Amino acid sequence: MLKSKFSAPFLVLIFASLAYCFAQEQFVYDAKGKRNPFVPIVTPDGRFLRLEQQDAPQGLLLEGIIYDEHGRSFAVVNGAVLGIGDSVGDYQVLKIQATRVTFIKDGEPLEVELRKEEP
Repeated sequence: MLKSKFSAPFLVLIFASLAYCFAQEQFVYDAKGKRNPFVPIVTPDGRFLRLEQQDAPQGLLLEGIIYDEHGRSFAVVNGAVLGIGDSVGDYQVLKIQATRVTFIKDGEPLEVELRKEEP
């Protein structure tokens, strides 16, 4: 019979130490005020889930405009696609133009200009 140099409790201690060294802390995603991208927004049967919209900490972030002067225009604000009459936080979309969106809050209009990205 082959005799081992190591005793059973010593081997258990080595394996426990290795398991502890390679164990990771549980990762917690910090969305920093934005939608968590790991949460699905479409159900398995294909329906879009309407998530509760919140203001971004810095206010209204106009990310894009889909403009049609003869049809219905849309604006991408704080990651949400909005049409005229839709709301984001306390703001309601009043008017969508080619380069700006007018919101209204407490009876006061607020125009937000679309910023162009530098190449």
